[in-house]
Amino acid sequence: MSVIESTTGPAVKDRYTISEVAALTGLSAHTLRWYERIGLMPHVDRSHTGQRRFTERDLGWLAFVGKLRLTGMAVADMVRYAELVREGDHTHDARRAILESTRTDVVARIAELQDALSVLDLKIDHYATVCGGTTS
Repeated sequence: MSVIESTTGPAVKDRYTISEVAALTGLSAHTLRWYERIGLMPHVDRSHTGQRRFTERDLGWLAFVGKLRLTGMAVADMVRYAELVREGDHTHDARRAILESTRTDVVARIAELQDALSVLDLKIDHYATVCGGTTS
């Protein structure tokens, strides 16, 4: 499902205002402008009055950036990745290296969280036993 699809299937538009993108993505207009200013967003088209007009492609990019943010990737690395995308296909190896490094970090973080979850489960089971309740 794309960023703007839902189970009710709203109509897909050609262009979105910054307030519409903010509502669709949960990002503030300030954050969207900042992303553009630091080079994390590709060039955003403007209307004849100078208002930003985001495309479906922009929404897809923002969804991807949101996933990168969830991984804990540094903003500088996200900006570098965006720069590489703009440079063209000859940067595929460099882009892959960034994503592989991030993946390694995510796998390590998942292992840390699994370990923390195991400790929590042990403590919960202990208190369930001490309190006479049931375990999880």
